[in-house]
Amino acid sequence: MHWVPYIPWGHRHSSYARTAFRNQSLPTRVPHPRKARVGRKYPQTFGSLSLLTFTQALDLVLEHSRSFPAPAVESIPLEQALGRTLAAQLLADRDQPPFHRSTRDGYAVDAASFSRDRQAKVTGFLPAGKVWQGSAIAPGETVEIMTGAPVPPGADAVVMLEHVERSGDRISLSSDRTLRPGENVVPAGSEAVAGQSILPAGARLGSAEIGLAASVGGSRLWVYAQPSVAILATGDELVTVEETPLPHQIRNSNTHTLAALVREAGGIPSALPIAADTRDSLRDLLLQARSHDLVLLSGGVSAGKHDLVEEVLAELGAEFYFTGVSIQPGKPAVFGRLHNGPYFFGHPGNPVSTQVTFLLFAAPMLRALGGQSNLSPLFAQAAAAEPMTHKPGLTRFLPAHLESSLTPTVRLVPWQGSGDLAANARANCYAVLPADQERIPQGDPVTLLLR
Repeated sequence: MHWVPYIPWGHRHSSYARTAFRNQSLPTRVPHPRKARVGRKYPQTFGSLSLLTFTQALDLVLEHSRSFPAPAVESIPLEQALGRTLAAQLLADRDQPPFHRSTRDGYAVDAASFSRDRQAKVTGFLPAGKVWQGSAIAPGETVEIMTGAPVPPGADAVVMLEHVERSGDRISLSSDRTLRPGENVVPAGSEAVAGQSILPAGARLGSAEIGLAASVGGSRLWVYAQPSVAILATGDELVTVEETPLPHQIRNSNTHTLAALVREAGGIPSALPIAADTRDSLRDLLLQARSHDLVLLSGGVSAGKHDLVEEVLAELGAEFYFTGVSIQPGKPAVFGRLHNGPYFFGHPGNPVSTQVTFLLFAAPMLRALGGQSNLSPLFAQAAAAEPMTHKPGLTRFLPAHLESSLTPTVRLVPWQGSGDLAANARANCYAVLPADQERIPQGDPVTLLLR
């Protein structure tokens, strides 16, 4: 069922509802609180799960993500809508364009007679924002017109200034030019007709979408509420950003990285205190995380003696859907759901692993929780600027730099492994090296994970 936003009954037929939201579908009821529905049973324990391929793991995440009902909704001013997700389809409030619009500076003419006679008498001038007040354009006549102005009655084309020669009040068509009916004219209603859906619910509102909403009078928009995301970093070696680490310690960068990624994906991050490598600390903080829509953990998911995250999650009755993916970095990634609670993702502690596994798996689910319709990770392709080699067996997502041009190329960024934050910052994407391909020759296409 598709839920649309709620307006109190006292305002349902008010001028407020008719004006502020006239460009969106009117609501019927409040959506049910989030509660995921899963179609099949999964193992309760993590030890028996096999390593999944990247495609298998992503398909599993998307299967769960598509089971969510629509989130709650709220109305916000257009000025605050950037990055939010539309909760009700945007409607054209009138035909777009509302008149036959000139797309060039030139002369409005009857194409048939002007093409035959190849000259016409200029009878006036029409700038944008004005309506022609004279009589209809007759054969042999023309009106000088500006880009964006309504084409006068009797004219069905606009000849460009550059394609005519003017002498006094007469113009002549250049000898090497022709003119067809409809040329340089956008017909009324050709972009949209009044009442037509021009942007669906679930669309993320970027600059283009904001401009479209403004053009149809969308001073306020119905948007989905942003999901709340708990972020829990684990490890005795971690200290806060404000602290000076001892030689055996590191600052907690993953919480800040994940918080930024959550904001970019449309969520609201909530950073929990750092969890120590003890069951009690992990258990207490995981119980705090239950109140959120999604839980993101970093660290503690590998096979070390102090990697206790999966054990504590199991003790709390969590379901595990995968506990490892045949990718690098990010092989120990974990996906599951707390008992009667939110879904969770366990990211490996190395910073590059955290960012890669978030983009591949957590971001699609976060987008779904926020009501977005486009869930999958963003991939593109570019030509290899130099040969790329790797050991086959795992699908690798390696820091790379996309050199933007009309013929884009990509090259790997030298790095010291998945803990190399500096190399990760020098990159602007990740090159995807297939598990069954040892070498990508220079010039061959490379798939890129965008960020």
